[in-house]
Amino acid sequence: MKFLVLWHFEVTRLTPEVIRAIGEQPKYGEKLEAQNKLECRYHVVGSHGGAWIYNVDSNEELDRLLAMSPVYNYASYQVLPLAEMSDPATVTGKGQ
Repeated sequence: MKFLVLWHFEVTRLTPEVIRAIGEQPKYGEKLEAQNKLECRYHVVGSHGGAWIYNVDSNEELDRLLAMSPVYNYASYQVLPLAEMSDPATVTGKGQ
């Protein structure tokens, strides 16, 4: 299961503790990439946060990985499930 996770920080909430957590986030991303749980990660230009694509076995696994993130308690998240688009039937559900 693939998910696009957009996370964002409010600039007004940046404290030394939050800045430390942000500094730890790349190391956490590298760990997830090594485990093949994270396909890619991007900075969203003009925003304070990122866009990461997770490849996990379940919703529960995604919840656990997000909760283990150093920035979990400081960021707001938008989680979007992704579907393959190689064939229109995979999106419309027709042909099943």
